[in-house]
Amino acid sequence: MLLRRIAWVTARLLTVASVAGVLAAALVLSPTPGDAAASTTPARLVALRWAEAHAGAPYTWGGTGPGFDCSGLVMMAWRHAGVSLPRTTYAMWASWHLVRIPAADRQRGDIAFYGTGHVELVTRTGTFGALEPGTLVGWHRPSGWWHPSAYFRVR
Repeated sequence: MLLRRIAWVTARLLTVASVAGVLAAALVLSPTPGDAAASTTPARLVALRWAEAHAGAPYTWGGTGPGFDCSGLVMMAWRHAGVSLPRTTYAMWASWHLVRIPAADRQRGDIAFYGTGHVELVTRTGTFGALEPGTLVGWHRPSGWWHPSAYFRVR
């Protein structure tokens, strides 16, 4: 009777161990939905979407949230996408993370500098950012008098 009981317990333990092994392998080998989404969405679009989710936030000099200034918004957007950019526009301009690109090659989420003192993210129709005190974070269309002077891709 004792041998029969030991055989039954051993069989149960082996079954449980087999099921646990299969489940562990399935968890390791299959990506989670978050991993799959993160791997298929370019970082520049992650940054842009994060920034656009803050449309309507107040311009706040030196702000990195909930109010933002231009470089604070860009820095935080890219931080959310996994890239650490410097805090100020001038330091950002000189960052090794940025590679200058022709205007014709710009894509959504790239960085647009207006001179060296203002920075925004490229959108389909212009740029998105925190413009100046007294305004809200939002979308901006370039004009003949106000347009980006340089575009950069983030690496």
